[in-house]
Amino acid sequence: MFGKKKRFSSAHLDTLIGQGTEINGNLEFSGGLHVDGKITGNVTAEEGSTALLILSEFGRIEGEVKVPNMVLNGEIVGDVYGSTRVELAPKSRIKGSVYYNLIEMAIGAEVNGGLVHQPQGSQMPKRLEDKSRETVPGNAEAVADNQG
Repeated sequence: MFGKKKRFSSAHLDTLIGQGTEINGNLEFSGGLHVDGKITGNVTAEEGSTALLILSEFGRIEGEVKVPNMVLNGEIVGDVYGSTRVELAPKSRIKGSVYYNLIEMAIGAEVNGGLVHQPQGSQMPKRLEDKSRETVPGNAEAVADNQG
């Protein structure tokens, strides 16, 4: 009935970004990545990989995160895209939307944005463009008349 908690199959960590380390720029990886430091930039897993991101309670990422599997316990300022599984531990703080296939959220975790379910194999959401400032042919004169 109540079994052991299933762990990620790709728990092998290849890269550690230690506490006190700061990276400015985008980071692309495959395998396992453990972050205790700060990353200012997008964090992306290699296309088609089963990569795992572990963000400790000391870690912080400012940018988009696109990784199939992740365990988050730190802070992310930006949108999170988890195509396989997203685990939000008690001290996780996300300021942005979370796009997920499967999600596990512990008591105490915060998401200041939306939670959007995306079944595995679906495409990333398309961003809406603001076209309200574009001029319509023949309408430029009416805009000029209203301003002066």
